[in-house]
Amino acid sequence: MTDPRQRLDKWLWHARVAKTRTAAAELVTSGYVRINGNRAQQAAKLVALGDIVTIALSRRVLVLEVLGFSERRGPFAEASKLYRAIDPDGVTPDG
Repeated sequence: MTDPRQRLDKWLWHARVAKTRTAAAELVTSGYVRINGNRAQQAAKLVALGDIVTIALSRRVLVLEVLGFSERRGPFAEASKLYRAIDPDGVTPDG
């Protein structure tokens, strides 16, 4: 991939946060996603390496640092390399 950015809905889908790209776009347009603390209003918003994406799901909040991009939606092992999970309190699970 040549561009160091990717559409938010596509990134959420590739990272397996949402089951479909349409569901990822609905998360964004419904106001459940923030990038670096700012509410993302469009699914076409671009995310860059190092961005912090916060997603409010029904039972938990995910805070993910963008580490990479993918051309396709692959298996979980591949998808998990696209981000680093951060504890919502600001502490990484590793310590």
